[in-house]
Amino acid sequence: MQAHVSIILPVHNAEPWLDECLRSVLQQDFEGTMELSVFNDASKDKSGAIIEKWRVKLEDSGVHVIIGGHDSLSPRGVGYSKNQAVAQSSGSYLCFLDSDDVMMPQRVRLQHQAAVQHPSSVFTANGPTVIMPTWFCSRAWFSHVGPFDEGGQGVPEDLLFFYEHLRKGGGVVRVDQSLLLYRYHPRAATHSVLETTIWTHRVRFLEEQALPRWAAFTIWNAGKQGRRLYRSLTAASQRKVVAFCDVDENKIRKGFYCHEDSQERPKPRIPILHFRAARPPFVICVKLDLTGGAFEDNLRSLHLQEGQDFLHFS
Repeated sequence: MQAHVSIILPVHNAEPWLDECLRSVLQQDFEGTMELSVFNDASKDKSGAIIEKWRVKLEDSGVHVIIGGHDSLSPRGVGYSKNQAVAQSSGSYLCFLDSDDVMMPQRVRLQHQAAVQHPSSVFTANGPTVIMPTWFCSRAWFSHVGPFDEGGQGVPEDLLFFYEHLRKGGGVVRVDQSLLLYRYHPRAATHSVLETTIWTHRVRFLEEQALPRWAAFTIWNAGKQGRRLYRSLTAASQRKVVAFCDVDENKIRKGFYCHEDSQERPKPRIPILHFRAARPPFVICVKLDLTGGAFEDNLRSLHLQEGQDFLHFS
């Protein structure tokens, strides 16, 4: 019988966390049919034995367990493992879970309730919106967008999937409760992805999806991040930057930013303005949580509308 929800669990050398992770599957309060699809990506520790131990407990509780994997010398990567786990599963909805994380008992129930109402959306939990292990979506939508990139270590397969999801018109709906404990540790797969790789993908997506709609724009932040964004843009996008804006009087007094590495002659000199003298649209390169609310107050004072006059990029 086809399950309502398949929990998608890629595993690679997860022995220290796997018991707690699988216990959280057992503790779900979802009343529909549920299955666990595990793909063991060449683990060399006791992950396989732990999975087999929990298979009995889960199936005794009505959770069907599918176990796939391989024992090659090297893992094939997270994208490959997720795709394999999805392929061997049957559920109408997919609930993504990392083997070092822990779900709250209400997670599957609440995200399933939301997903039924929004078939072309990815559902997340309260907190950072696009953290992959909080994702929940219909199988039909995953098949429309996916699969994950299987490039292996160093490839941000979740970010690439998310961008393709947005390209195809998908939405993001957040269940405003804490549904998952995300474990951040030195062995986490996220550390294999370079920050510069993430930055490059984000800039290219910005140039693909947002900047073509604008004839000109202002970069909010004349500091390190704002200048880095400017330097990362293509020459065509750089020519659309009419100003930087800031609140730092020292930066504003400089009057302009000169892009010394530019091949253009004369080298571009971009004005630096006080934010009240600047004009939208803006690309904002600041962390909103470091200003104690002052930044958002400034935005409100300018009567800006998100999605129309500014994009947050940091």
